[in-house]
Amino acid sequence: MKLRLGTSITLFTATLTLRATVIVATVCIALGWATSHSVRAEERVLKIVVLGDILTSEYYLPAGYAFHDKLEFALRAKGRLVKVVNASVNHDSAARGLARLNQSVTDDADAVILELGGNDMLRGTEPNVTRTALAAILRNLETRRIVALLCGARPHTNFGDEYEKAFAAMFSGLASEYNVLFYPAFDDAFVDDAQLKARDGLRPNAAGIEAVVTRILPKVEALMDRARRKDR
Repeated sequence: MKLRLGTSITLFTATLTLRATVIVATVCIALGWATSHSVRAEERVLKIVVLGDILTSEYYLPAGYAFHDKLEFALRAKGRLVKVVNASVNHDSAARGLARLNQSVTDDADAVILELGGNDMLRGTEPNVTRTALAAILRNLETRRIVALLCGARPHTNFGDEYEKAFAAMFSGLASEYNVLFYPAFDDAFVDDAQLKARDGLRPNAAGIEAVVTRILPKVEALMDRARRKDR
């Protein structure tokens, strides 16, 4: 009887020890997964796509001096893990950007800098036409869980104050409606300084690109923070 009692106590103790070991191991695995998942989310290189027109294209600038190159360099200098990809086409309208959206911005993108609509304004496009195209782009990105930074443009056309005000309101209204980050005027950093513009007086030169990057950088960092939160 004593032998049986001793054996039972031993087995009972062993069982408790085994259960405790299993519980501790399970907790450690769970904590380890959560920690590693969090680390992976923070350490993963984010992909930002610049979807724009002539202001963000690279054809007229020396290699390495385009907007996406300088922006990536500035972000990495601040310790940000990022790859910035150029998907800008010189003379694109908002509608053309929409037409090529899924090809230009693939599902592996984390964020988009949307710089379209300026050409529409210069050509006298009806603001509602541009708005419809930009809204469709923002809805598409939202559906795919790709965060966006919408860039407006400084109104400077020959179509009158009412037209220019309508475009300015269109950009800000879209940013509010779709709850995206907003940079009111991409060209603000260079439009008033001839030394920062190319000979055509519309595009930024290399120094102008540097000025844009310096000014827009905090917004892009906020964009990256939104993309990081999406990972969690």
